[in-house]
Amino acid sequence: MSKHQIGYTIFGAFTLLYAYGYIVNGWSLIYFVIPLVLWLSLVVSGSFFIRFNYHLNAILKVKTKEKVLAITFDDGPTKYTEKILNLLSKEEHKVTFFCVGSRIEEHPDLVRRMHLEGHLIGNHTYSHVQQMGFKSIRKIEEEIIKTDEIIKVHTGDHPSYFRPPFGVTNPNIMRAIRKTNHKVIGWNIRSLDTVIKDEYKVFLRIKKQLKPGSIILLHDTSEQSVHILERLLLCLNEMNYRSVTIDELIKLESK
Repeated sequence: MSKHQIGYTIFGAFTLLYAYGYIVNGWSLIYFVIPLVLWLSLVVSGSFFIRFNYHLNAILKVKTKEKVLAITFDDGPTKYTEKILNLLSKEEHKVTFFCVGSRIEEHPDLVRRMHLEGHLIGNHTYSHVQQMGFKSIRKIEEEIIKTDEIIKVHTGDHPSYFRPPFGVTNPNIMRAIRKTNHKVIGWNIRSLDTVIKDEYKVFLRIKKQLKPGSIILLHDTSEQSVHILERLLLCLNEMNYRSVTIDELIKLESK
């Protein structure tokens, strides 16, 4: 049973208890309003912050003593993805790209290159619209399946991993994922590379949080992120860290 199901069960039981107390003992409405506000706050927080694992269980990091971690990129491929691949081609580090289906159709050559150079490609829906959290189970499932098919056409592999756009989750996304049988990947280091405009501050933010088994969230959507990656790779080399794909990182935990 997921946390949100437990929450619904507890709040449902409380509602019945309050109804009894209201009818029999005349309980004040405030006794219901305060728990309602707290419960709604919990649901909203659990929906917008994937790290709470409220609606579904996402892999946020991996327990390992080895100095390995996973760099992940969301929202591509874009014109900046080629620069990122060029940087990575000079290193032994591998990364995971959570790709948007419609953007794969615009840059299929980049997805083929990712695959050929040993990087992992995950599913990030077809459209990546802000309204994804309001779509029906069927519509979300269609977005995921369509992107799976596009990735398979260009790489020959069926993606096993999914990251919800913006890290937003809800019961519909949870049920769609159960149908498509993907593993959901979150992160424990959010770079904020799309928010903070000072690339050095973003780099320091990542560096301060580096630990074995970390999953780092970046975006291959700007020149700034290319520069951040360049700094990060130098840092990892100096600290004797190695970036691996998500599937490789997960395998290390089972050892």
